[in-house]
Amino acid sequence: MKKQEIIEFTTADVIVKELVRAGVEAAFGVVSIHNMPIYDAILREGSIKLICSRGESGAVNMADGYARATGKLGVVITSTGTGAGNAAGSLVEAWSAGVPLLHLTGEVASAYLGTGRGYIHECKDQLSMMSGACKKAVQLRNPEQTASVVRKVIKEALTAPMGPVSLEIPIDFQSAIIEDLSIEEVQLVASQSSLAALIPEQAVTKIIEASRPVIWAGGGVISANASKELQKLAEMLGAAVITSQSGKGSIPEDHKQCIGHFMAYESTREFLRNADLLISVGVRFRGNETSNWKAVVPEEHIAIDADLQAINRNYKATFGLVGDAKEMLKALIQKLEEKSVSPVSTYIEEIGSLRNEVRGKLRKTLGPYEQFVDGMRDILPRDTILVRDVTVQANVWGSRLFEIYEPRTSIHASGGGIGQGLPTAIGAQIGCQDQTVVLMAGDGGFMLNVGEMVTAAEEKLPLIIVLFDDSGYGVLRNIQEAAYGRQVAVDLLSPDFVKLAQSMHFDAVRIGSGDEFVNELKKAQERRNPSMIVVDMEAVGPMAKPFGGPPGAAEAFKPKKR
Repeated sequence: MKKQEIIEFTTADVIVKELVRAGVEAAFGVVSIHNMPIYDAILREGSIKLICSRGESGAVNMADGYARATGKLGVVITSTGTGAGNAAGSLVEAWSAGVPLLHLTGEVASAYLGTGRGYIHECKDQLSMMSGACKKAVQLRNPEQTASVVRKVIKEALTAPMGPVSLEIPIDFQSAIIEDLSIEEVQLVASQSSLAALIPEQAVTKIIEASRPVIWAGGGVISANASKELQKLAEMLGAAVITSQSGKGSIPEDHKQCIGHFMAYESTREFLRNADLLISVGVRFRGNETSNWKAVVPEEHIAIDADLQAINRNYKATFGLVGDAKEMLKALIQKLEEKSVSPVSTYIEEIGSLRNEVRGKLRKTLGPYEQFVDGMRDILPRDTILVRDVTVQANVWGSRLFEIYEPRTSIHASGGGIGQGLPTAIGAQIGCQDQTVVLMAGDGGFMLNVGEMVTAAEEKLPLIIVLFDDSGYGVLRNIQEAAYGRQVAVDLLSPDFVKLAQSMHFDAVRIGSGDEFVNELKKAQERRNPSMIVVDMEAVGPMAKPFGGPPGAAEAFKPKKR
């Protein structure tokens, strides 16, 4: 009779115990000699699904996409040194987007930390590298403190402003035998009435007196699950709602008061200049969405944000309300319900006119691609998750005309880095198995993480990839042409994407017209297998108006005096 193996309780087991306690259901990563104890502990515990990516960069993007689509903590496990370095770029994206993510990485054995003796996978200063890419980086220094340290870093990742937190665990610590420790915490929660009492009466008065209010909704609305409250406030006030890229879905984009992600349009900026009150909720006011802060906001500005440092960072606020967006909006609504507030019908009509104007203006530029956006919205379910890599079609109409109706169904590259769309979409699909996930990508960026197609196939994900193939970096081509009248380093040799996809166990087809696209999208949606539609952009033809890059981009690159 085989002797039963006795499993000692180790640091790795504590890590997994804390992950389970935090509700973690999936973890992404690449197994390594510097994280094997953690992988083994996950296997033995049995409740966390492991998704094996083909690279650390992709693994982080998957955890990122999973967190954005589900609202849960994303978890990624990488190796030491080069493995951690490979993860860094994607961690920067998660930091830029404010995604709650826990990065578990190995480290060299504790006795060799900082010695430079050449221990395998050694990095000169891994903690500093991770610190530069994350919200925070922590190194475990005592195995007996594992439970408290892991719990603390999870809390840090989930505390606004949310972001990725990296935890380094030296390899000898991971297998250290320690006692199983239980930690209980007591938390005090403020009542809604006490929060309402903190809302300044002057701020409430400003809101009531405003005749042309505008709400600017950002990613903080989505993170706080505050969409219902935001919509209720907008309807109470009859306010126009502008959204950032990250804020798409904070109000249904078919709502009559939703202008949407159209701040790049001069008519929207003029509308905002003429407003008498701005209420910003969880908005970073990014440079690329404000023409590097040249957009003018009203003098009266009530800023709601969970990050104390966000107040007055980019635009001056008359009142700063610091706290969770959901709770702050609830408190504000409670205060307003005690007053007399009613929308102005003529102003709502004006909002509707602007809404139609900016959409109509954009549609006129699309040419044959108007059929693409209409086909996608007609065929795809209302709760489809649209993931957009950095590409011309995603920038021009994927981020504006494809209407988003629910929170967490719009995902884009907040930091602007190309090539992260595929693994991000995989993570979203892992987290939302029953929803349709569609990726819009360009051929140039797609090749950066193309190996992750196998991960999607291995997991049997019904992911639909729409790949716009113009054999190059289309966005940069247009900016270079507008700035210099010439192009450099932007033309690429495309592989046969259909054969490539088929070799990765995808159903794949190449199309050259809007009609073909609509037909193939219907098929992909129905079969629920990994699918790729390659759009031959030369065959489809050009847009009616070429995309010259984001507003002001070309001008910024022209030679000029300082």
